[in-house]
Order: sequence, then C-alpha cells, then structure tokens
Amino acid sequence: MEEEVERWLSERSWSVSDRPLHRILAAKRATGQTVSVVLPALNEEATVGDIVSVIRHDLVLQVPLVDEVVVIDSGSTDRTSEVAAAAGATVVHRDAILPRIPAVPGKGEVLWRSLLVARGDIVCFVDADLRDFSSDFVTGIVGPLLTDPGLHLVKAMYDRPLTLAGGNTAGAGAGQGGRVTELMARPLLNMHWPQLAGFVQPLGGEYAARRGLLEQLPFPVGYGVELGMLVDALHLVGLDALAQVDVGVRKHRHQDGQALGRMAAAIYRTAQLRLARAHLLRPSLTQFERSGDVFEPRTYAVDTEERPPMREIAEYQARRVA
Repeated sequence: MEEEVERWLSERSWSVSDRPLHRILAAKRATGQTVSVVLPALNEEATVGDIVSVIRHDLVLQVPLVDEVVVIDSGSTDRTSEVAAAAGATVVHRDAILPRIPAVPGKGEVLWRSLLVARGDIVCFVDADLRDFSSDFVTGIVGPLLTDPGLHLVKAMYDRPLTLAGGNTAGAGAGQGGRVTELMARPLLNMHWPQLAGFVQPLGGEYAARRGLLEQLPFPVGYGVELGMLVDALHLVGLDALAQVDVGVRKHRHQDGQALGRMAAAIYRTAQLRLARAHLLRPSLTQFERSGDVFEPRTYAVDTEERPPMREIAEYQARRVA
C-alpha cells in the first residue's frame, strides 16, 4: 500500500464512537448547517418504513440533527411510498422531479434528481433495503462533515454478512456480502486509482457529502454511481477531503449472481469512461439462463448515460437564486 494511503487510513478512518452526539450537535448549532437524509427506494416496503422511523425518532424528534428525511420512489409497484410517508418521510416520485428530462431507470438517476428536492447543506444517502437499521449510520457519516470543514465526502464502512435462504448469515465477520466490491471495484481502484485503495466499502450506499461537492459531480445513472462519485471527488477535492467511518454491521437484501454481473459491468463501464472517455463498441452484457436442455442467452444494456453536474441545470440554478 502506498505511504499516502497508509497515512490517510490513520488520519481519515474513524469509528462512530469517535464523535459523541453532543459534539456533533454543538458543531451543527455553531455552523448553522442543515442536514438532509435521502433514501432512494424501489419496492422496499418491507424495510423503508423502519429506516425512516428510526431516523425520525433518534435524530429528528429526540435530538435536532436531521432537518428532513426524503424518500425518492423510483417506480415502486408495492406500497413503498405509502409506508415511507406513514413513517414520516417526505416522499417524491422520481418522475415528478425535473420532468422536462425523461427519467431513465437506475440508482444514480434517483440520487442525481434528489438534489433538486433535498434542501440540506449536507446530503446523506442511505439505501432503503437495510435491516436492523441503526441511526449510527447517519451520525457516523454526518458527524465528520459537521465537525471538520476540510472534509467534503464521508463513506460508511462496515461488515457485510452474506444472507442465506431462511435469513441465516454466512461469514459475518468476513464481509462476504461485498462480492462486486472484491471482484470488480477493489481491483479497479487499486490498479488505476491507488489513492482510493484504503476505502473499505467503496461501493457502499451510505455516505454523506457537502452540497457544494455533489452539485459539481456528474452522476452515472446506474450502479456505477458510487465508484464514479468517489473517483471524481478525489480529482475535485483531493484525498484528504475524503474519509470513512466504521458503523458496525450492514444487513440488507442481496442480489443474485446475474444481477451482480450486470452491476459489475456498469461499474467497469464507469471506470473505463473515467480512464479514457473512450468509445465502448459493445455497451452490453450477455448472460445465460438454462431453459430445459439448453442455455439461452439474455443480453442486457450496460448503463452508459451520465447526468451532468447539477449546477448546470437551469431549474437548480433558479432554485438557488430563489
């Protein structure tokens, strides 16, 4: 590991217990910064309500750390919106945000559009499929931004047990849940952006950033958004403006192998764009499924579109003026 990364690990990697809540609240009062928590959600009625309830109970009603909880529904066919609203979140449908630009499917698309809805100076993203959720996920990654003005983006790090059928876990301490991280993202980062090799969970969906950084970033519309954001933030603000915080254990719904393949392809495409902005001749991925005695090909498009930095969007500029 590079000497710079070893130094960064010792100076920019913390535990959630390193910043007590009273210190974080004092920093928020002193700076006057506001905090938005955004949950991108697609068919997460089983978990989104509990997450919203915990955040509101612990960090809105008990202590005034979070100013708003926003759920962006990206086209759910279940009761995600109703459950989230009943738990106290502000719920907005993806297609209602910036309607002049037709929405495309993808997590990054939802995160990008959320900047037009969320009002906070600090925006904290939390995936909506987490189980046994703790508000430490929010305080852990928001705290450093409130207490250290030199930081711009903070990611959560955690163990990711692999959930098996029936709810059992395998290798809880070994972090076996991060399969795309270990097989795709980590090798890419170590080879091409070694300064980022110290991030334990580079693809994790729980991170917080200053609005001033987020509005300058292009957003890959799909699964490549976390890797793209990390790489672009490195170039914009430098390694020492990035940090990570250990928040314990992350339990969530796991994807099947083919979904992971599509995720890995999108992440590779995002990395390739950032390496050379070169033209990819075949932005698609063919996978195979057994049908009787034969394997049938299934070809999926790989996310290639990116949204421009939000500060270039006229509606966003108009909102800032207002």
